[in-house]
Amino acid sequence: QVQLVESGGGLVQPGGSLRLSCAASGITFSMYDMSWYRQAPGKQRELVARITKTGSTSYADSVKGRFTISRDNAKYAVDLQMDSLKPEDTAVYYCNALFRRADLWGQGTQVTVSS
Repeated sequence: QVQLVESGGGLVQPGGSLRLSCAASGITFSMYDMSWYRQAPGKQRELVARITKTGSTSYADSVKGRFTISRDNAKYAVDLQMDSLKPEDTAVYYCNALFRRADLWGQGTQVTVSS
């Protein structure tokens, strides 16, 4: 069964940290480019960070220097370490797996940054 399952969301104070994890199953994980997207209320879904199958990373300007994406091909997992969180980081975060025509999404995990 093809599945992406996110975990690690929650409520955190401004300046705090969270680590999101995405567990993949049913795919040849090492062949996929993996990404984290987010969608805030009333806004479009936006790309936060991407790590290609070769390990190259890229980030949205708004999270550069604060977020770090990593993958573990042996564990079929991709993580997003989020530091120095800001209220504007509040959103539902989605894991995405992309390979040729296969474009897979998780169900999302809520991240709320508030005091």
